[in-house]
Amino acid sequence: MSRPFILGLTGSIGMGKSTVAAMFEECGVPVFDADAEVRMMQGPQGTMLSAIEEAFPGTTGKLGVNRAALGAQVFDDPIALSRLEAIMHPAVYARREAFVAKHLQAPMVVFDIPLLFEKGGYKDVDAVAVVSAGAEIQRERVLARPGMTAERFDAILKLQMPDAEKRKKADYCIDTGCSLTRTKEIVANLVQSLRK
Repeated sequence: MSRPFILGLTGSIGMGKSTVAAMFEECGVPVFDADAEVRMMQGPQGTMLSAIEEAFPGTTGKLGVNRAALGAQVFDDPIALSRLEAIMHPAVYARREAFVAKHLQAPMVVFDIPLLFEKGGYKDVDAVAVVSAGAEIQRERVLARPGMTAERFDAILKLQMPDAEKRKKADYCIDTGCSLTRTKEIVANLVQSLRK
């Protein structure tokens, strides 16, 4: 049974991955957004709430997962984080498989996965595109986010593979340190060449 070409899309925080994912959608490419799926499963009436509450009591409520409460339990505790991932990863994987099955006729699909290299997801795709911009641009973008601090930004960066390493491992690099128009051209050209 044939399946679409699967392009893994990744990039460190503040590199513009969500913007680029939207550009792929504008080009008619179905995009599986792993973060959005997690938010849905952890939101109000989310399918993973009872499993999360059982493993991390007091972290869920009517509005779904209390991100601050859950973050406080897992952020600095690798064992707790692994427990959470063991709950979430199989559920995300099942949704991803269903997404591919739904789009079997498409020539290509994109898996938008932030920690694609860090968590081994690159093994499940045909090629990887990394979204990248200069370190100064990245820092400026991230620190402009509400509630973000330099300390929190540094802590997040420590959990992510360095940008230079991601670029080395990737098959394609999408520059977001230029104009949006130029980035759109890069994405459109990549879609065109991969569809061939």
